[in-house]
Amino acid sequence: MQDRPEKEVTIIELNVPSGQHTKVRLDKYITNAVENATRNKVQQAIKDGLVLVNGSKEKASYIVQPEDHIHITLLKPPPPEVVPQKMPLDIVYEDEDLLIVNKPADMVVHPAFANWDGTLVNALMYHVEQLSEPEANTVRPGIVHRLDKDTSGVLVVAKRNEIHSQLSRYFQTHDIERRYWAVIWGTPEEEGTIEGALGRDPRDRKKMAVVSDDKGKHAVTHYKVLEYFDYLSLVEIQLETGRTHQIRVHLSKMGHPVFGDPTYGGDSVRYGFNTGTRKKMFKNLFAELGRQCLHAKTLGFEHPGTGEFVEFDSTLPDDFQHVLDTLRKRCKDPY
Repeated sequence: MQDRPEKEVTIIELNVPSGQHTKVRLDKYITNAVENATRNKVQQAIKDGLVLVNGSKEKASYIVQPEDHIHITLLKPPPPEVVPQKMPLDIVYEDEDLLIVNKPADMVVHPAFANWDGTLVNALMYHVEQLSEPEANTVRPGIVHRLDKDTSGVLVVAKRNEIHSQLSRYFQTHDIERRYWAVIWGTPEEEGTIEGALGRDPRDRKKMAVVSDDKGKHAVTHYKVLEYFDYLSLVEIQLETGRTHQIRVHLSKMGHPVFGDPTYGGDSVRYGFNTGTRKKMFKNLFAELGRQCLHAKTLGFEHPGTGEFVEFDSTLPDDFQHVLDTLRKRCKDPY
């Protein structure tokens, strides 16, 4: 009989900001701060002694205080084996080395907690298995970079380890062109650069935030306005670095959150008045879009197999295009 795999241990440290009196129970505070946490699991962890506040065990009802240090030990069972699944894929390009996929919104890239199947990786595994000769080794698709679940657009996937290594180096050395389109709140200068280190938000670990250089990773975002509306803009964004939620956090910090973004303040009217037909229009757009209006439009790099520069462009998804059509029709002139 094989030994059962040991559970992975993850340590999470939470520091309650000074001057912040939460008036929130310990179990609720952790549930809100830790990604994928549930109230029941947090309460069980506290009961099992896996949560320490300032080095001591506390009850779930403990009221969190300013400057509390919360130490959490999470036990995670090993993930199930990833299985191929037949799912529709929008493949922009494919050869023996790599493929380019136009990922739809609402699709998770990698299997993870609460999303062990139905992901892009599951679909890619099925796709490449259908292409493999029965006698040949199964091709294992390698995701080189990620997109947020609710961000649509182009992704490059390597079919061989050496190709994956080379593409990964491109991303590390910034020798790859990535251009995104986004509808944002406000009308910034025609061009600009946003710099600011990114790290976990100390008040909410489910979010990222601009932090001091010593507490985050260096991040640079360039933008150019393509079209102005009243109180909104269509922008093209070019990434110099690729951090988690980089575009969304940088634009929000700048005061121009991505339209429809529920995490970083884009799902409410940020500029202009919020009454009458304008209020109703935006309410309908938020409901129909159901995500941030952000799309990875263009990807360019030197093909590792041929040495030639290749560039791939994707059309805007219907929900993004609908937002643009509505703004062009109704928001060209101030109300």
